[in-house]
Amino acid sequence: MVEISPKAAFAKGFRATLPFLIVVTPFSMLFGVVAQEAGLQLAQTMGFTILVIAGAAQFAALQMMVDGATLPLVLLAALAVNLRMAMYSAALVPHLGKAPLRVRALAAYLLFDQTYAISVAAYEKDPTWQLPQKIGFYFGVAVPLASVWCSMTLVGALIGSAVPPEFALDFALPITFLALIAPMLRSLAHVVAALISVVVALALSSLPTGVGLIIAAIAAMVAGALVETWAERHSK
Repeated sequence: MVEISPKAAFAKGFRATLPFLIVVTPFSMLFGVVAQEAGLQLAQTMGFTILVIAGAAQFAALQMMVDGATLPLVLLAALAVNLRMAMYSAALVPHLGKAPLRVRALAAYLLFDQTYAISVAAYEKDPTWQLPQKIGFYFGVAVPLASVWCSMTLVGALIGSAVPPEFALDFALPITFLALIAPMLRSLAHVVAALISVVVALALSSLPTGVGLIIAAIAAMVAGALVETWAERHSK
């Protein structure tokens, strides 16, 4: 492989992320719309998206806020959704772990599903890359994603605030969750976990807002893990 400069690696990462922007654009716009519909002010919506900058966690937290959950429960729900980022971080340590602290901090802030998947695939494809090339490629992927996410959230928020009351979008948030969850149901364990979460959440709906959802999430994770373990044993 021909050695490339960090600048060229950044450009390569930028090109690699372009197809994903097609998905990120409407998704981020939708968050802006539903955040406005949920009652957030423009500054609150943008502060939310810039500080958290995590799609699924933002939608989960917003839904909890709409339901009137307490702040600790909102934070716990967002943390649960984003637990996969800890695994992503561990997988990136062999590649970016020796970078300066400020670079690692910025990389952690810009860690998304797409950033992780595209970067790791590129690192494995060309193991001759050194740290500068890996950093350049990583940010070439991450910067466009973050820029589009924040800018299109602003567009969505402006559009959402302009929607007349008679065209209320109350249905948008639950439909968004269905759209997020449906593609994830790829195995029996996923289906069982989803069903358990629904049953437990409904059974505990009388508890204070958010508590039943947290318990349902824990029950779903346990059920999914048990089913996956059972499936692996029987496959052998």
